[in-house]
Amino acid sequence: MSRYIYKSLSTFILTLCISTVFGQTPALEKDNRKEDGAPLLKIGINYLNNSVFMGRSDTAQTAVISPNMKYVFASGIYISGSIDYLPNTKTKKINGGDLAAGYILSMTDNLDLGFSFTKLFYSSNSTQIASSQSATANISLDYDIADIITPSVSLDYAFNKRGFGNDIFLSAGLSHDFIKEDLFGGSGVLIIAPMFIFNAGTQNFYDAYLVGKKFKNANKTAAEQKIIDAQKRDLSKFKLLDYEFSVPITYKVNHFIFTFIPTYSIAQNKLPASITSNLSNKSRLFNFEIGAAFKF
Repeated sequence: MSRYIYKSLSTFILTLCISTVFGQTPALEKDNRKEDGAPLLKIGINYLNNSVFMGRSDTAQTAVISPNMKYVFASGIYISGSIDYLPNTKTKKINGGDLAAGYILSMTDNLDLGFSFTKLFYSSNSTQIASSQSATANISLDYDIADIITPSVSLDYAFNKRGFGNDIFLSAGLSHDFIKEDLFGGSGVLIIAPMFIFNAGTQNFYDAYLVGKKFKNANKTAAEQKIIDAQKRDLSKFKLLDYEFSVPITYKVNHFIFTFIPTYSIAQNKLPASITSNLSNKSRLFNFEIGAAFKF
């Protein structure tokens, strides 16, 4: 990706003062509007210890620091952007980012519907499994049942780079919010929201990553190539991809929001180790994300 794109993306975010969506979580964000319905601006920074997508990752652990910003209009329309900064690399520290626009409609007090479109940017040597994607379109729905449990569902259509098929993903989950108000005798609010999610879909993104990053210059025998081609055809089939268990923890005090999100992923229907010898062959992965934001 050209330096011009990164420079333009960086300038856009930083000029607006410098929202990351929790990857693969179908539930809609709860801090999208002020109580009085006024517009909202949120500026923050997140740290992700390792990039995991649909239970899959590279052998190289990819830590990411993401400055991010989100502006929500009174109507529910929002725009957001983030930059991915890799602290553990010697070159090309800025690895990518995203620009998004969407709309969140509160249909009732308990039912939320969301739409979004996200343009993604990745460097040509990115070790993030989803780096073959160029954009995603999403529709999400969640329903709070009597403050007991919140089922949610999300449908994504991902556009991959030219020459590869696009992907469709379906995510569904259950969550419950445990809320403790007036924490420490002040105005702080602690929210612990354990959730279970499953992700299903096609894996053309994996095909693009394997071809573009791992097998680009590899010498393969005819027999090995035949096996690889057969496995690649299998990636276009809709299958269960992973289960995820997560316990997002959020602490809000005044205009500040602090988050900690540990996630345990159990991958399903992975390619055999003979094909992914240069990738992580772990079927169970743990990663976490911490973040801080200021809400105007």
